[in-house]
Amino acid sequence: MRAMMGVGVLYLGVLGLLTGCSGVIGTPLYTVPDVDLERYAGKWYEIARYPNWFQGTDCVATTAEYTLRGDGTVLVVNRCRNGSVDGPVVEARATARRPNADEPGKLLVRFGFFEAPYWIIDLDPDYEWAVVGEPTRSVLWILSRTPTMSDDLYADITSRLPAQDYSVSRLIRPPQRIERDE
Repeated sequence: MRAMMGVGVLYLGVLGLLTGCSGVIGTPLYTVPDVDLERYAGKWYEIARYPNWFQGTDCVATTAEYTLRGDGTVLVVNRCRNGSVDGPVVEARATARRPNADEPGKLLVRFGFFEAPYWIIDLDPDYEWAVVGEPTRSVLWILSRTPTMSDDLYADITSRLPAQDYSVSRLIRPPQRIERDE
Protein backbone atom coordinates (compact mmCIF):
# COMPACT_ATOMS: atom_id res chain seq x y z
CA MET A 1 0.00 0.00 0.00
CA ARG A 2 2.73 2.46 0.94
CA ALA A 3 4.70 1.49 -2.19
CA MET A 4 1.67 2.28 -4.35
CA MET A 5 1.20 5.66 -2.68
CA GLY A 6 4.93 6.36 -2.98
CA VAL A 7 4.85 5.59 -6.66
CA GLY A 8 1.85 7.91 -7.04
CA VAL A 9 3.66 10.72 -5.27
CA LEU A 10 6.74 10.17 -7.45
CA TYR A 11 4.61 10.17 -10.61
CA LEU A 12 2.80 13.36 -9.64
CA GLY A 13 6.10 15.04 -8.85
CA VAL A 14 7.57 14.08 -12.21
CA LEU A 15 4.35 15.13 -13.95
CA GLY A 16 4.43 18.45 -12.15
CA LEU A 17 8.03 19.03 -13.19
CA LEU A 18 7.34 18.08 -16.79
CA THR A 19 4.30 20.29 -17.14
CA GLY A 20 6.01 23.10 -15.30
CA CYS A 21 9.09 22.94 -17.50
CA SER A 22 7.55 22.18 -20.85
CA GLY A 23 4.38 24.21 -20.70
CA VAL A 24 1.44 23.01 -22.74
CA ILE A 25 2.18 20.13 -25.08
CA GLY A 26 0.36 20.30 -28.43
CA THR A 27 -2.84 22.29 -28.57
CA PRO A 28 -4.04 24.11 -25.45
CA LEU A 29 -6.20 22.11 -23.08
CA TYR A 30 -9.33 24.06 -22.21
CA THR A 31 -10.94 23.94 -18.81
CA VAL A 32 -14.46 24.75 -17.77
CA PRO A 33 -15.05 28.48 -17.25
CA ASP A 34 -16.55 28.16 -13.78
CA VAL A 35 -16.25 25.71 -10.87
CA ASP A 36 -18.03 26.22 -7.56
CA LEU A 37 -15.80 24.29 -5.16
CA GLU A 38 -18.63 24.00 -2.62
CA ARG A 39 -20.75 22.19 -5.22
CA TYR A 40 -17.75 20.17 -6.43
CA ALA A 41 -17.02 18.96 -2.90
CA GLY A 42 -18.23 15.51 -1.91
CA LYS A 43 -17.76 11.99 -3.18
CA TRP A 44 -17.02 11.08 -6.80
CA TYR A 45 -16.78 7.62 -8.34
CA GLU A 46 -14.28 6.81 -11.08
CA ILE A 47 -16.19 5.67 -14.17
CA ALA A 48 -13.22 5.53 -16.54
CA ARG A 49 -9.57 6.52 -16.67
CA TYR A 50 -6.46 6.37 -18.75
CA PRO A 51 -4.27 3.52 -17.52
CA ASN A 52 -1.53 4.88 -15.29
CA TRP A 53 1.19 3.22 -13.34
CA PHE A 54 0.52 5.03 -10.06
CA GLN A 55 -2.97 3.51 -9.80
CA GLY A 56 -1.84 0.28 -11.41
CA THR A 57 -4.07 -2.42 -12.81
CA ASP A 58 -5.15 -3.69 -9.40
CA CYS A 59 -6.76 -0.40 -8.32
CA VAL A 60 -10.53 -0.76 -8.81
CA ALA A 61 -13.67 0.73 -7.27
CA THR A 62 -11.87 4.06 -7.07
CA THR A 63 -13.45 7.04 -5.34
CA ALA A 64 -12.31 10.58 -4.65
CA GLU A 65 -13.72 12.65 -1.83
CA TYR A 66 -13.22 16.42 -1.72
CA THR A 67 -13.80 18.52 1.38
CA LEU A 68 -13.62 22.31 1.20
CA ARG A 69 -11.61 23.80 4.06
CA GLY A 70 -11.90 27.19 5.68
CA ASP A 71 -8.69 28.45 4.05
CA GLY A 72 -10.06 27.82 0.53
CA THR A 73 -8.04 24.65 -0.06
CA VAL A 74 -9.60 21.26 -0.61
CA LEU A 75 -8.80 18.06 1.29
CA VAL A 76 -8.55 15.21 -1.24
CA VAL A 77 -8.98 11.59 -0.16
CA ASN A 78 -8.54 9.04 -2.95
CA ARG A 79 -9.47 5.43 -2.25
CA CYS A 80 -9.46 2.28 -4.31
CA ARG A 81 -9.83 -1.42 -3.67
CA ASN A 82 -6.81 -3.61 -4.37
CA GLY A 83 -7.52 -6.47 -6.76
CA SER A 84 -11.32 -6.58 -6.59
CA VAL A 85 -14.30 -4.50 -5.51
CA ASP A 86 -14.14 -6.32 -2.17
CA GLY A 87 -10.35 -6.10 -1.83
CA PRO A 88 -8.50 -4.10 0.82
CA VAL A 89 -8.76 -0.32 0.66
CA VAL A 90 -5.76 1.72 -0.48
CA GLU A 91 -5.92 5.40 0.44
CA ALA A 92 -3.96 8.50 -0.54
CA ARG A 93 -4.52 11.99 0.91
CA ALA A 94 -3.67 15.29 -0.70
CA THR A 95 -4.55 18.97 -0.71
CA ALA A 96 -5.81 20.89 -3.73
CA ARG A 97 -5.71 24.60 -4.31
CA ARG A 98 -6.77 27.00 -7.01
CA PRO A 99 -3.59 28.88 -7.99
CA ASN A 100 -5.39 31.50 -10.09
CA ALA A 101 -8.90 32.76 -9.36
CA ASP A 102 -9.21 33.77 -13.04
CA GLU A 103 -8.92 30.09 -14.05
CA PRO A 104 -11.42 28.30 -11.79
CA GLY A 105 -11.17 24.97 -13.66
CA LYS A 106 -7.44 24.64 -12.92
CA LEU A 107 -6.35 23.26 -9.59
CA LEU A 108 -3.05 21.97 -8.26
CA VAL A 109 -3.06 18.86 -6.10
CA ARG A 110 -0.26 18.35 -3.59
CA PHE A 111 0.77 14.85 -2.54
CA GLY A 112 3.67 15.30 -0.12
CA PHE A 113 6.18 17.70 -1.63
CA PHE A 114 4.89 17.55 -5.20
CA GLU A 115 2.08 19.38 -6.95
CA ALA A 116 0.40 18.21 -10.12
CA PRO A 117 -2.25 19.83 -12.32
CA TYR A 118 -5.88 18.79 -11.88
CA TRP A 119 -7.82 20.45 -14.66
CA ILE A 120 -11.59 20.11 -14.90
CA ILE A 121 -12.18 19.98 -18.66
CA ASP A 122 -15.88 19.07 -18.71
CA LEU A 123 -18.50 19.40 -15.98
CA ASP A 124 -22.20 18.71 -15.74
CA PRO A 125 -24.17 21.89 -14.91
CA ASP A 126 -25.67 20.02 -11.94
CA TYR A 127 -22.26 18.65 -10.83
CA GLU A 128 -23.37 15.05 -11.43
CA TRP A 129 -20.27 14.15 -13.50
CA ALA A 130 -16.88 15.65 -14.32
CA VAL A 131 -13.93 15.02 -16.62
CA VAL A 132 -10.45 15.73 -15.24
CA GLY A 133 -7.18 15.88 -17.15
CA GLU A 134 -3.90 17.74 -17.26
CA PRO A 135 -1.92 19.61 -19.95
CA THR A 136 0.24 16.70 -21.17
CA ARG A 137 -2.88 14.55 -21.58
CA SER A 138 -1.17 11.57 -19.96
CA VAL A 139 -3.93 11.16 -17.37
CA LEU A 140 -7.70 11.42 -17.66
CA TRP A 141 -10.58 10.55 -15.39
CA ILE A 142 -14.34 10.49 -15.93
CA LEU A 143 -16.03 10.89 -12.56
CA SER A 144 -19.63 10.57 -11.45
CA ARG A 145 -21.60 11.15 -8.27
CA THR A 146 -22.94 7.63 -8.67
CA PRO A 147 -20.98 4.38 -9.15
CA THR A 148 -22.56 3.76 -12.56
CA MET A 149 -23.24 5.86 -15.64
CA SER A 150 -25.60 5.18 -18.51
CA ASP A 151 -24.02 4.14 -21.80
CA ASP A 152 -25.70 7.11 -23.52
CA LEU A 153 -24.22 9.63 -21.08
CA TYR A 154 -20.79 7.97 -21.29
CA ALA A 155 -20.93 8.14 -25.11
CA ASP A 156 -21.96 11.81 -24.96
CA ILE A 157 -19.08 12.71 -22.64
CA THR A 158 -16.48 10.72 -24.58
CA SER A 159 -17.66 12.21 -27.90
CA ARG A 160 -16.21 15.56 -26.78
CA LEU A 161 -12.79 14.21 -25.75
CA PRO A 162 -11.17 14.15 -29.23
CA ALA A 163 -11.72 17.92 -29.51
CA GLN A 164 -9.38 18.21 -26.49
CA ASP A 165 -6.84 15.82 -28.10
CA TYR A 166 -7.73 12.90 -25.84
CA SER A 167 -8.00 9.42 -27.35
CA VAL A 168 -11.18 7.66 -26.26
CA SER A 169 -9.65 4.28 -27.17
CA ARG A 170 -7.16 4.60 -24.27
CA LEU A 171 -9.91 4.73 -21.63
CA ILE A 172 -10.43 1.77 -19.34
CA ARG A 173 -13.50 1.18 -17.18
CA PRO A 174 -12.41 -0.61 -14.00
CA PRO A 175 -15.19 -2.22 -11.98
CA GLN A 176 -16.91 -0.01 -9.46
CA ARG A 177 -18.41 -0.98 -6.13
CA ILE A 178 -22.18 -0.65 -6.43
CA GLU A 179 -23.28 -0.96 -2.82
CA ARG A 180 -22.55 1.75 -0.31
CA ASP A 181 -18.90 1.93 0.81
CA GLU A 182 -18.09 1.51 4.48
